[in-house]
Amino acid sequence: MVEVGLSEKQFPQLLARHPHEFSGGQRQRIAIARALIVEPDILLVLDEPTSALDVTVQKQVVELLQHIQREHGLSYLIITHDVAVVAAMAHHILVMKDGVVVESGETVQLLSAPEHPYTRALIDATQDTAYRALPAA
Repeated sequence: MVEVGLSEKQFPQLLARHPHEFSGGQRQRIAIARALIVEPDILLVLDEPTSALDVTVQKQVVELLQHIQREHGLSYLIITHDVAVVAAMAHHILVMKDGVVVESGETVQLLSAPEHPYTRALIDATQDTAYRALPAA
């Protein structure tokens, strides 16, 4: 819990709380701690790791995941519709539409010069507000 930023010192009576008493960001940190407690060797699957979080908390969660990745040498398989999270965390992207890979490539290249219309639509649908706040990969 301390590794993901949740300690009794910082949050008194933390372990006595009920699930509904945690914020969205705290719940996400707990989910990350639960995944780490089994000490995965190489991979964590992250399904929409920042959904339903405000931009500030999204940034904190992305920075936490990047820190954990460096410290533990983990790889992530990130499943998301959030292009900001992809831009901040991914080194390689597979874009899927209806269960079929329509485009893949290195993150910088794919996001700067998408070839498939669906990839372009995903990027075009993105508003700059969230993307500027997230740290780059």
